[in-house]
Amino acid sequence: MTISSQVSLSGRRAVLALGLTVLLSACGFHLRGSNGSFMLPFATMYIGLPDSSPLAIDLKRYIRAIGSTEVVNLKDGADAVLEVLSDPERTRTKTILSLNKNGRVSEYQLGYSINFRVLDKAGNQLLAPTTISLVRPITFNEAQLLAMETEETQLYRDMRNDMVQQIMRRLAAIKPLLPAMSVAPVAPVTPVAPATPQQ
Repeated sequence: MTISSQVSLSGRRAVLALGLTVLLSACGFHLRGSNGSFMLPFATMYIGLPDSSPLAIDLKRYIRAIGSTEVVNLKDGADAVLEVLSDPERTRTKTILSLNKNGRVSEYQLGYSINFRVLDKAGNQLLAPTTISLVRPITFNEAQLLAMETEETQLYRDMRNDMVQQIMRRLAAIKPLLPAMSVAPVAPVTPVAPATPQQ
């Protein structure tokens, strides 16, 4: 391949990449985690997790960073209430995924899941109970227990970050229920007797 053809090929690739970028931005695509992706349709929101929950801390920080929604400490009066039906910190799992030839554990599978729904201030369900389940494999080596613990902690942190992103996507897609439209009262209609034909 000649130098000129290499330049031509790389130029075509650059134009193609630029075209794809323009096309994706035109159809409303935003980079994962960018503010434009997750604008929430609520002025205030209550997160039904303990204040000490790592997921609650990350989720509240993310929502506050966007700036369009205020996270409140009381559910009464909040435009949206994220009600957690199963806390991921209490239900996370670690199961054996595979054994080595000596019958010892060589790989675990970590699980992290949440079940939640979203209500409005009147108690109407804006989002039906939704489950997000994440799993990650982790190799196990008895000779490196400290490194394994560190890696496990990091994987749970990665899953938590992923879960925040997925929760935000679902929240951003909610269409709030519009208040009942006020209709002007209709004036009573007086019945009109049919005209009698003239003789």
